[in-house]
Order: sequence, then structure tokens, then C-alpha cells
Amino acid sequence: MNIVVSDPKTRKAYSINTEKPVFLGKRIGDEVDLSIIGLAGYKGVITGGSDKDGFPMKPTLPGTIRKKILMSSGVGYRPKEKGIKKRKRVRGNTIAEDIHQVNIKVTHYGEKPLEELLKKEKAEGKEGEKKE
Repeated sequence: MNIVVSDPKTRKAYSINTEKPVFLGKRIGDEVDLSIIGLAGYKGVITGGSDKDGFPMKPTLPGTIRKKILMSSGVGYRPKEKGIKKRKRVRGNTIAEDIHQVNIKVTHYGEKPLEELLKKEKAEGKEGEKKE
């Protein structure tokens, strides 16, 4: 599962990959504790995501289902002209096991800045590589 954490203060986004799914059963708009993914002291709000096939999560569609709905605008569809409606496939607002990406916006900050917490993980992974 790919978790994209956005920091509104610095206007930067950080991508965190996890092996097992986290935040199962949570919905768009729920506040979650980010210590599960290694960000101690941080809390955030789930703002959206997409499933394994790239279909976006729609906040107004309840559940974990994938459904074709008639849309005039909003998440998953931007019409070319005013008044155009189209039937598009979107995902429900609840996180299930087949959700591939989850977007989270930070609301409460921890002691250490996000850059420091996330650069340590990248530096550890690159120590074994040779420079040419």
C-alpha cells in the first residue's frame, strides 16, 4: 500500500510504501494516528485514494464497493463543457484491502519534522549502493 502524506505547512508530499494494508475500515474524513507508519506524534485526515486499478475513492459513495455512477463534476470526472454528464466508475469512501493508494493530510505535528523522519529511511536504504 502506498501512503501519500501531505504537509500543509511546507506544501510537500511524502510517499511511504508499506507491505501490509493499514487503516482498514477507515473512511475519507476520518482522523488517523500516523505512528502506525513510523511518524510518531503525528495525526492526519484521510483525504482520498485509489484502488489497485486506479479508480478514485469518492467521499459521497458509502462502503468499499466499486460502482458506475452518473457524474456531472467532482472526484473522478472533469467535464469538457458545462452541462455534460457521464457515467464513470468510482470507488466507495471506505478503505479495503484492494486500495492501493491512500492520501493523508497532516493535522497534528510531532516533535521531529517530517523531512527528518522520512530522510532517515531513504538514507538507510542507499548506504549499500556503490557510486560510480
